[in-house]
Amino acid sequence: MAKLPAMLSLRHLLILSLAVNVSLILRMVYEGEREGSNKNMEGYNRIIQKSRLVIPSTSFANSTRKDRSGAMDKVINLDHGDPTMYERFWRQMGDRTTITIPGWQSMSYFSDPTSICWFLEPEFAKEVVRLHKVVGNAVTEGRHVVVGTGSSQLILAALYALSNPNAAQPISVVSAVPYYSSYPPMADYQKSGLYKWAGDADTFDKDGPYIELVTSPNNPDGFTRQSVVNRNQGLLVHDLAYYWPQYTPISFASDYDLTLFTVSKSTGHAGMRIGWALVKDREIAKKMTKFIELNTIGVSKDSQLRAAKVLKTVSDSCEEENSQGGEESFFKYSYKMMEQRWKLLKAAVDSGDLFSLPEFSSGFCNFLNQESETQPAFAWLKCEGDIEDCESFLRGHKILTRSGKQFGASPKYVRISMLDIDDNFMQFIDRLSTIQN
Repeated sequence: MAKLPAMLSLRHLLILSLAVNVSLILRMVYEGEREGSNKNMEGYNRIIQKSRLVIPSTSFANSTRKDRSGAMDKVINLDHGDPTMYERFWRQMGDRTTITIPGWQSMSYFSDPTSICWFLEPEFAKEVVRLHKVVGNAVTEGRHVVVGTGSSQLILAALYALSNPNAAQPISVVSAVPYYSSYPPMADYQKSGLYKWAGDADTFDKDGPYIELVTSPNNPDGFTRQSVVNRNQGLLVHDLAYYWPQYTPISFASDYDLTLFTVSKSTGHAGMRIGWALVKDREIAKKMTKFIELNTIGVSKDSQLRAAKVLKTVSDSCEEENSQGGEESFFKYSYKMMEQRWKLLKAAVDSGDLFSLPEFSSGFCNFLNQESETQPAFAWLKCEGDIEDCESFLRGHKILTRSGKQFGASPKYVRISMLDIDDNFMQFIDRLSTIQN
């Protein structure tokens, strides 16, 4: 075999290969958007599978770089976890999730005056219970369903419900580093006399009652979490927004006292602003409902009805997939999408030595009935070497991320959304590989 020219190292060849193949993938994505067919998606999958095998010529690679040079000026904003990557699937569903709400419907404040959560639409509650049974990720028996305007409102409702209004001082709220960046401002924004942010659960040493927020899989780093303080007076809130098959193996049905879920990260419908809590204690459920009543006088019925239709479609797709001739379910489709994106990101990171990613172990997923990977909704990227402020470094390359400082961690880390539209994500991969060249 002929020797490589001195100016063209093996690393350069790998980076050029990655750049060319990202361009090819982008072309397939554009075609898929125009035609909206499953056939194009299959072609997209095949290109990704072959991407590591292609070593392009330097002339072809250089022409590709010139073709995409204009895109290098675009600011790629991956700071937020806006789950727009799911749009492709829901477009393919056509009218299956379309609902019509007559002008006279849903006029009352009340959905079921006899229920603890009196603004909870029965149809939505039914589909929540059904989806958890289909996926197997949460116990619903003996639980009260409380609906909220996203899980953000439910977090505040939980803090309110778990606090003692007669306590001499606010109850401490903690979470292990790196914690969800919104926890501190949510706990302290209103300067409540009921609760206050007390920082890292791993270093918390104050006597007395406390509330620990346990996010699993964790936002931002994607690891499975357990409570860490473990004291007698501890009250736990389990935020399981990402405990779905596309992000992590479903190894058990969660069986906690207070568990939070959200439509935004399970199905991608963030704009509905719908989340739900599974609450074991009746009095806690009543207090959470009271908070939402005082805060927003309930939750939009229209959003609940639309969410119910979406959850029904997801459950139907899972059951139909198991029947003869059934199409691919939402979760199987989403798992493959996340799998492809993580393969591309790992290839881009591995092409140089500027960045690193966490190492995850695989596990058996009871829902998929197979060994599956952990592939979080966010990448917890670390800048190596002398780069101390990773957020600023990437901003200099017009990639917007969220600094590790906002998660209580080192600024050498950033959180990057893996859920953006195909175009932005592919340009991010291309940009990241270019930085290392």
